[in-house]
Amino acid sequence: MADDGDDKPGYVGHRQRLRDRFRNGGDGALQDYELLELLLAQAQKRIDTKPIAKALIKRFSGFAGVMAATPDQLQEVDGVGPAAAVIIKVVQTCALRMAQQEVVKREVIGSWKKLLDYLRMAMAEEKTEQFRLLFLDNKNALIADEEQQRGTVNHTPVYPREVVKRALELGATAIILVHNHPSGDPTPSQDDIAMTKEVAAAADKLGISVHDHIIIGRKGHASLRSLGYL
Repeated sequence: MADDGDDKPGYVGHRQRLRDRFRNGGDGALQDYELLELLLAQAQKRIDTKPIAKALIKRFSGFAGVMAATPDQLQEVDGVGPAAAVIIKVVQTCALRMAQQEVVKREVIGSWKKLLDYLRMAMAEEKTEQFRLLFLDNKNALIADEEQQRGTVNHTPVYPREVVKRALELGATAIILVHNHPSGDPTPSQDDIAMTKEVAAAADKLGISVHDHIIIGRKGHASLRSLGYL
């Protein structure tokens, strides 16, 4: 690495060893902070990124939390500049798009695990509530995935008429409601249950079914249909 100069600091050899381990051992060869270390090195080639990677993991309680953090939040950690923050967000976006493509235009019931994996990746680490709609065609294939609202740490306003209106615009015959609980606990609240029934009633009048309402949290997910609320 010519750009590190003739007297190479110790982290240069360490970085190369990480690359070699990853190349030879694949995705299980490195710990989370080591993967992040290599990622940061793409933006910060002349400094030791190991302590920065460890600080990020600690600050955001794990690798997933780092990926989900906003650029401004990332840059609150010493050593993380705009270029490093952009690289982290690019990697997160690539991962989300790959996961999304595994479920778009596919029959949702047969891809349920992949759908849940995608939703957890997209929403589990969010710090405020996010409400999104998955629109299905008459073969239960996903035709659209749209974020409808963002709210506070414990509330997102949902308007049944707007949900049904959008389903009609897209020609959807079924909907899956999804939102996250920033607390981490996916247990549905009484408001969640009431809102689900309101949307289901409004949709049913126009021949649109609510297939499920999934709540995503860091501790897992909850299906209101499985729990008997639909």
